[in-house]
Parts: sequence; structure tokens; C-alpha cells
Amino acid sequence: MTAPVLLWFRRDLRLTDNPALAAATDSGAPVVPVLVWSPDDDGAWPLGAASKAYLARSLTALDADLRSRGSRLIVCQGRSQDILPRLAADVRAAAVYANRRHEPTAVAVDERVAERLASLGVPFRLSEAALLSEPGSLRTRGGGAFQVFTPFWRCFLATQRVPAPRPAPRRWTSPPRWPQSLPIDELPLLSAHPWAERVLSHWAPGEAGARARLRAFRAGGLASYAKRRDFPGVDAVSRLSPHLHAGEIGPRQIWHAVLDWQNLSPDGNVAAAEAFLRELGWREFAYHILHHFPTSDTKPLRPAFGNFPWLRSRSSLRAWQRGRTGYPLVDAGMRELWATGFMHNRVRMVVASFLVKHLLLPWQEGARWFWDTLVDADLAQNSFNWQWSAGCGADAAPYFRIFNPTTQAERYDPHGAYIRRWVPKLAKLSTPCLYAPWTASATELGAAGVVLGTTYPRPVVDHATARERALAALAATRAGRR
Repeated sequence: MTAPVLLWFRRDLRLTDNPALAAATDSGAPVVPVLVWSPDDDGAWPLGAASKAYLARSLTALDADLRSRGSRLIVCQGRSQDILPRLAADVRAAAVYANRRHEPTAVAVDERVAERLASLGVPFRLSEAALLSEPGSLRTRGGGAFQVFTPFWRCFLATQRVPAPRPAPRRWTSPPRWPQSLPIDELPLLSAHPWAERVLSHWAPGEAGARARLRAFRAGGLASYAKRRDFPGVDAVSRLSPHLHAGEIGPRQIWHAVLDWQNLSPDGNVAAAEAFLRELGWREFAYHILHHFPTSDTKPLRPAFGNFPWLRSRSSLRAWQRGRTGYPLVDAGMRELWATGFMHNRVRMVVASFLVKHLLLPWQEGARWFWDTLVDADLAQNSFNWQWSAGCGADAAPYFRIFNPTTQAERYDPHGAYIRRWVPKLAKLSTPCLYAPWTASATELGAAGVVLGTTYPRPVVDHATARERALAALAATRAGRR
């Protein structure tokens, strides 16, 4: 009888366009799909509470998809470098197949797994499923790492060909004997935080949910994406990021779905397609940066910022986390995050700028909070985007660019729909006062049922004062003072 092979699932919880699955089934051997719950594999960044809850539902969906094809998901708990060799020996596996992960700790885990399997004479075969290209494959003309997005993206478009996604195998051979498996609901996932179930009510985890989300976006939001994506009060973004993070859909699938839509559209919709594909490019760039600068998850790429005079106010941090800053757009974003595990990208930039520039709190604090509360928490993108906001990373926004949360609200939430949804205590204020309640008259506040300091907080900082303080901190950093 042909020896089976192990298929190690990680952040690739899908059957369509799964290169490791394709390689395993193409071998003709019986396939044993395996999931190892191993928080140690993530080092200092084990999954946050929202991501754990999402993973629980995603694994259940994957197991159902496998069972519909006569297979099943074998769930184990422990260190991957211990579990996989032990399981390979138990089933006498001919090989272990997996898709690469690119986080530094996960890369080190793969190296240890490969070494342990090699000692048993079992090949460890890795494929690329998470990205459009290998993160180390693009270099500057001088052979270095890109640190500015535009030349990186030009190089990508000029040199990379994105293969068409491969369909899911209809069936494959299963082993005559299945190894022991833990029930998915015994993993410490859904119990991670009491609001987990509420967060999940906003999502449809699993490959079918990912495909449905892509179809809905192509049919509804994609055509207006370039013009409307910055407006959080309208449904104009894809909301595919949680599915991408879990690997329920791959970037190649999205890439070709967008190109196919563009080619079928009467006017081509080139601008909309290019704008959206460029966002996939930013995702690639974030992984490129993490690959070349593996400590960028905690350390600024610009060394001078290691001496930045950050403040350590726990009360200010708590006000920001709970959406109690007194700035409605900031508070709306933080409340959306707490309720749904998601935040609109434009608002993410505003709340991040507010934390590091208005409150002078370290960007690492924001990165940690996002990591725990986002269902799409991704190490490469989370680190990259927080460093971008703080002005200390690759291709970063200049530190002196300080978002004014009031004018940002006026520009990007022109009718106040987003703020009214997530800060309902302010819903009855007129639109001009909605953005800055402290400017409203006592009469208007009373008519709207708003009592500053009681039903809604007063601003924790004055914008003009905070701006001057942030610029002074930057000047001191540049001068080498603390």
C-alpha cells in the first residue's frame, strides 16, 4: 500500500489554489490533513483574541469542506517541531507538505521541523500560497531591499507574473487509518474573550464565506472603489482582509478575479482595478519589509526614533482603546473595532496618528491593541502600518504630518453616517457640531441629549497643543535630545 503524506494546514485554510494541497494530491498518495495548535510557533505574537475566535469558525468550515470530499482535519496540540515528526512516524508518512509562512519566528519553526523530519528520512516540501511573489525575490538595482513602495511596485509589475489560481481537487485518496484527533472545540479559541461571539456575528469565516465576499465586492463595490474607498460611512471596501489573513482565499484568486472583472467591464474600469490591486501590492511590500528587517515588529526602522520621548500615560491609552478620547471620528473607529474586530482603513490611519502624535504613546502599544482586537491582525502589515503612522518605518508618512481628526471627519464622513452609527450618543447633533461637540452651544447640546463629560467625554487633548508638543518631540529626537 502506498505510504500516506501529511498536509500541514496553517494560514492557508482553503482547498482552492492551495499549492501544498495540490502537490500532496498530485503525489497520488493518501493525504492526511493536519492542523497543529502551537502558539509557540508565533513567538512573541501568538494569535490575539479576535483572531483566535475567527480561527475556530474557520477550522470548523475547513473540516466540513474536507469531509465533503471524504477526508477530515486531524487536529493536534503541541510544538509543531515535536508533533509533525511524531505523526509522520506514526503514519509512516512518505513526505510532509505545507505552504510557507513568512514571519521570522515561523520561518525558524519551519527550519526546525525540516531538520527533525530529515532525521527520519521524511522530505519537507514547502510551497508559496500567501503572497503573489516570494518576499526576497525583488531587489533594487543595487541588490538591496526596497524601502519605498512606488519603485517596489514598479519592479513587481515589470518582473512578476501572477499564475492563474488552481481549482480545488474534487476528491483524493484518504488513508485506511486515521490518526487520533482533538475536537476543534477543545482548542482554547472561542473562550479567549467574552466579546468573541459578538465579533463573529459580523463575519462568515471559511472558504465559502471568502468567495461570497469576493463576489459581492466585484458586483457592488469594486467599480467605485477608487473614488469611495476613503469614506467609512459607505460600503465601498472589500472586507476581504480577514479571509486573506486566515488563508481562506489566496491573493492570486483575488488578483485574477479583479483582472477578469476589469476585462469584462464595458469601460474597462482600469482605475478601479489598478487602485485595488495596488492595495494587494502594499500587502506584498509589508512582507518584503518584514523579510528584510525581521525586528521591525518591535523596533523602528529609523534608529533615531529609538530615542523618541514617548509618554506612558495608561489613562490616555485606556481612553483611546475604549473610544473615549472626545474626538468623534477616533472614538467611532475604536468602537467599530471593539464591536466587529475590524476598522475602515482611512480611520485606522486617523486613530493611529492620534495615538502616536496627539497622545505621544508608543506605536508598539497601538500595534499590540490592534493585534488582539483585529480579526485580520497580520504581523507584517500591522507592524508596517504602525511604523508608517509613527513616521519611523519604510516609506513612512512624515512625522510632522499630523492628522486633524476633526477635519478628517469633515472630509471623509461628510454626512456623519459613520460617526452616528458608532457613537450614537451624538447622533442628534447637527453635522458641523457632530465632528467637534465641544464647539456646540449649550442649547444644541441639550436638544441632542449630549452632556459633555457625562454622556460623551470632553477631548483628552487640545489638537493645536498636541500638535505643537508632537513637533517639539520630533525636533528633540532629531537633535539627539530626550
